[in-house]
Amino acid sequence: MMATLLLVLALLWPLLLMLRTLLWLAMEQGGLKRPGRRPVLLDGWWVSSPIPALLLALWPGEALLVMEGWLLGARWQLEDVRRPWLLFSAMLWTLAGLYARGYLVSEQQAAESGDVDAFRRLLGFALLWPLTLAGNLLLLLAEDIPSFYMGFAVMTFAAYGLVVHAGHRDAHLGGRAYLIMAVLGEGMILGGLLWSAGTVQVLTLTELRAGIATAEQGAWMSALLWLGFGVKAGVIGLHVWLPLAHPVAPTPASAVLSGVMVKAGLIGWISTLPLGAEGIEPLGRVVIVLGLTGALAAALYGVIQRHPKAVLAYSSVSQLGMIATLFGVGMVAPPLWPALLTVITLFAVHHGLTKGALFLGVGISEHPPRMPAWLLWLLLVLPALSLAGAMTSGLATKWSFKALLYDAGHEALVTWLSVAAVGTTLLMCRALWRQWCERGTYRIPWYAPMPLAWLGCIAAAVSVPLWMPLVGETPLWPPLTEWLGLLWPAMLGLGLAGLVLLASRWVTREWRAARRLLPGDLWWWYARLATKLLNVVHGAGDAWERRAVRLRERLLEWEARFTAAISELTRFELYFRRLAVPLMVAVAVLLLLGFWLGQMQG
Repeated sequence: MMATLLLVLALLWPLLLMLRTLLWLAMEQGGLKRPGRRPVLLDGWWVSSPIPALLLALWPGEALLVMEGWLLGARWQLEDVRRPWLLFSAMLWTLAGLYARGYLVSEQQAAESGDVDAFRRLLGFALLWPLTLAGNLLLLLAEDIPSFYMGFAVMTFAAYGLVVHAGHRDAHLGGRAYLIMAVLGEGMILGGLLWSAGTVQVLTLTELRAGIATAEQGAWMSALLWLGFGVKAGVIGLHVWLPLAHPVAPTPASAVLSGVMVKAGLIGWISTLPLGAEGIEPLGRVVIVLGLTGALAAALYGVIQRHPKAVLAYSSVSQLGMIATLFGVGMVAPPLWPALLTVITLFAVHHGLTKGALFLGVGISEHPPRMPAWLLWLLLVLPALSLAGAMTSGLATKWSFKALLYDAGHEALVTWLSVAAVGTTLLMCRALWRQWCERGTYRIPWYAPMPLAWLGCIAAAVSVPLWMPLVGETPLWPPLTEWLGLLWPAMLGLGLAGLVLLASRWVTREWRAARRLLPGDLWWWYARLATKLLNVVHGAGDAWERRAVRLRERLLEWEARFTAAISELTRFELYFRRLAVPLMVAVAVLLLLGFWLGQMQG
């Protein structure tokens, strides 16, 4: 009963806090426009929005809530598979919320002093943050399809307001890319869910996976759902919103975007695809190719970016490509899926918290706390080395999936993933270098909300295998004999980064030009292609309009001719009126004559 109450409270508490802010606005009667001081919006209550979800994830035992009157019948539950995802998500949301309270303190001060624009921006952030969280939690806990899709959609569209928070041109560009790709993904997800659920006649995700596995068009349903959720999961070609949205969003929003919300795509794959069943092996091979392509291409393009958050965004695309590769292996080899689910869960939790620490570290390097510089940069480097697989949770994660792939006979995949790990190391070096170049001097107390949240995120990220409840056997740390095989990608990446740094003064003009390539890569090709298509459509419309004009002119000409012909007929009417009586007499005479002749012959 206690677990069920926590489940209800976890979903309602963020909404109640959002309603609290709305009620304040209603009672103020025009509080947006009136001058004067305003209340603190990002207070302690606001920061507490993910706390019930965190308590639910830590509470032992399972939780279940069934409501027949909700949509088509709600079924919300927490079990062993969902628990790690809920735990790390609530943890990162809590730390990012605490960080946001310090990160946006200047806007809060401006709003309190009467700045209407600052208050309006802060109000939007204060309302949309808990709404996005509520959608994220609902999709994690929902077992019924309508609630799952509702949570996914609420999270997706509420996060748009977080992306465009700054309100400048680049923010609106990132928000536009995010929204366009989100609508594309939502359309494919809704189409896939309606098609598959309508075909197999089910309402829960477990039944949906079983139904797709036996459906005649199950492979095509799986492909549509994989693409739809792949927009959020950063699949290559559908990833273009990440490097445009991350740099412009506030740093705490970037942390949850990359750390938690992109994992909604992975949750979508786990929840809807018939993983572990036969019939989707061809899709699995495509997924492996696309995953490796994304892991390598994102690393190559990301190392030439200048904004540290853009570099970290490409790192997310690369890491998500590696995770997608593991999903592809699970599709190609269904018996491996139970073990792969454990590995993917560990990988996702490690990446989410580590990437959250890296994004929060960008704000820390801009506003460094009062601590020794060597300690500050050591702490900034620690999650970067972990993401590269050189230590702590990153090393455990790398060992877990490499050992599994080796045992399954996928040595070639291990090699390609190791090459992608070299790219991850280069990306981490690039991000840290750009942070060093753009480091700030204004120092804040180390016990302020920003540094405390950042330090907590680092501690949680590096210790993932020690506290995360895994489904199945806990991954073992690699033996010392395997360390060289696991660390060579990081060492090679560090060596290449050092060589590039030494040779930077002799770089060619072409390389300097390449460094000016904008984040978003394929987005600009998509925009150009869309512009050309719109020009073609406009040209076709203009051509049809010209044809319509010519046709209208011809019809008017024909109408004039027909009218003239009708007018000519009026002349015959005058002649007929004049000759009507003589003609009638003549006709009567002829009739009488004919009658008389007929009588004579008879």
